[in-house]
Amino acid sequence: MLGSLNSGVSGLRNFQNEMDVIGNNIANSNTIGFKSARADFADALSQTLQAPSSGQGTPALQLGSGVTTTAVKNLYDQGSLARTGVQTDLALSGEGFFVVKDTIDGREYVTRAGDFRVDDSGYLVTNSGLRVQGFSDSALSTRGDIRIDGTGRPATSSPTATVEDFSIDQTGQVTVYLSDNTEFVRGQILLQKFQNPQALIKEGNSLFSSSAGAGPLGGTSPQAEAPGSNGLGQIQSGTLELSNVDLTNEFANLITTQRGFQASARVVTTSDELLQELVNLKR
Repeated sequence: MLGSLNSGVSGLRNFQNEMDVIGNNIANSNTIGFKSARADFADALSQTLQAPSSGQGTPALQLGSGVTTTAVKNLYDQGSLARTGVQTDLALSGEGFFVVKDTIDGREYVTRAGDFRVDDSGYLVTNSGLRVQGFSDSALSTRGDIRIDGTGRPATSSPTATVEDFSIDQTGQVTVYLSDNTEFVRGQILLQKFQNPQALIKEGNSLFSSSAGAGPLGGTSPQAEAPGSNGLGQIQSGTLELSNVDLTNEFANLITTQRGFQASARVVTTSDELLQELVNLKR
């Protein structure tokens, strides 16, 4: 009876974990670039009361001890793309992540959220100020922060010409348009992808930090590549990737998880009643 009590408690604990995952998915159903998650269960270690016998064909006699959560997996399915018309809004159609850098501590992160902006210094940054990474020069040879300015302008352009506009194409190339009607490629946004994205760690603000087990392009020396190469997707300018949360599926999971939690609670209360009967045998 104590075994059933412990099994019921393990059910309560692990169904609560699944409820936490479902609640987080639903809460982020409108979060740009959010990737939903799911909880995977497995049976806990069983107690062997009798080993199997090959001679007489006697089966093993085992009693389970409940359930455990083996993993909470992120689902990296493509989210829907929504047209915004804002040129700094970027979405990825296909595999890959944008690479962004914290200029304070030098750490790099990856993200699918492309709701970027241009700061007062001309850098393409996230809403929290992290700078988008790629080729930072016109020759597309130096890696660094993507910046929208007149650096690298053609020799034929006027030295007093100012930046009028810019555009970002599907390969990530940033083209700057000057006030004297000249244009030039200022840089290129690069992307990263991973062989084992389940090894990525969520850091909040739609950011992931990579670990050695994630298998990035470049191996131990991660090297982002151009969109459209090495199996990477392409960039859609003026578009955002929405959350990939399926609310219909989440609410269905919510119902089954709630019923599982209730059933586990009933196992606990029934086991308690049986224990009470044992206690009452001696009066």
